[in-house]
Amino acid sequence: MAAHATAADRLALTKEEAPAPTKEAEASRIIGRNVLWAAGGGVIPLPLIDMIAVTVVELKMLKELSALYEVPFEEDQVKSVLVSLLAGLGAPTLGTALTVSLVKSIPVAGLASAFLTVPGLAAAFTYAVGKVFVQHFASGGTFLDFDPKTVREHFARQFEEGKLAVSKTKTESSQQKTS
Repeated sequence: MAAHATAADRLALTKEEAPAPTKEAEASRIIGRNVLWAAGGGVIPLPLIDMIAVTVVELKMLKELSALYEVPFEEDQVKSVLVSLLAGLGAPTLGTALTVSLVKSIPVAGLASAFLTVPGLAAAFTYAVGKVFVQHFASGGTFLDFDPKTVREHFARQFEEGKLAVSKTKTESSQQKTS
């Protein structure tokens, strides 16, 4: 009888046998989706509102990741962790992000330059937050035992990796448009 299985039967068997995505794969999808939302938040033309939108996206991402890793989520606690991570990048990076957001208030030129910069910074920061927390949760950590000081260097590396990934995505996108 198995020799006479229809294409639909084989497809049904294949779906049943397909392995469920791993936590790491699901975490990567959560991060990727929220990186795009954060970049979209960075496009908001209103100074500081863009930063609020990105923060909301990051809170949403951390809630999704904490659910995936079965870690209790308390919004107030998570907000203070995000502020600590941002502060850990140092005054130059923090100052640049704030300045670029505020530059949006300058008609035309300011808005154009911020439009090119803020989405990339927002995406890179969101990427780094996601990667740092996936590593922390995967090793059994929670928001309660998260210490931003101990992950500062790792976070900075992930932030740089995020900036490179955003740059690569922009390059690939513009190459596809010209093709």
